Amino acid sequence: MGLFQKIKELINASSQGNDLWLYVKCNYCGEPIKARVDLANQLSLVYGDNGVKEGYFCRKIIIGSQGCYRPIEVELKFDTSRRLTSRKIHGGKFISQEEYTELAKEQEKKVG
Repeated sequence: MGLFQKIKELINASSQGNDLWLYVKCNYCGEPIKARVDLANQLSLVYGDNGVKEGYFCRKIIIGSQGCYRPIEVELKFDTSRRLTSRKIHGGKFISQEEYTELAKEQEKKVG
């Protein structure tokens, strides 16, 4: 059991800092949604015309669990150091973590 715990700790330690959290709100039903992008595994390389690495790209389809279940498409572009340089969203809008927390609490009160 000690070996498995050590392996788990190593996996968790290596994944810290490799996540980008997205907070979005559905345009149709207003549901706030939190989604994770794993910067170590979910990015695709983007090469320029000369074959030189220009950065990374990620497309995510986000679907809520309580509302209308309509897809929200997010397109993210990153530089070669995996820092976010631009983002686009279709079917929703980006919100802050604070807005997400407030909206999630409101929805919890309605459901509960």
